Amino acid sequence: MELTPELVDHLAHLSRLHFSDEAKKEIQEDLQKMVAFVEKLSEINTDGVAPMLHMGQVFNVLREDEVKGSIDRTTALKNAPGASDAFFRVPKVIKK
Repeated sequence: MELTPELVDHLAHLSRLHFSDEAKKEIQEDLQKMVAFVEKLSEINTDGVAPMLHMGQVFNVLREDEVKGSIDRTTALKNAPGASDAFFRVPKVIKK
């Protein structure tokens, strides 16, 4: 695939980017190298190679959920700077 200056201008327009003529020429050369690399990858014979979902064989090891006790309400409210009955008291943050 050949990248033309018109295609680079079109891509720049779609990306809402503005480049000088020198920068467009450099971008065109870089894009051409990328396209050539991808085309080179298509030449590789992948018959018999299973598709991979991950790059390695490492998976997350998750532990089972365990139901554990929690602190009771009175203990939690002891550490609160302000409490009212069974609730935490916090400063008002919404103004009317």
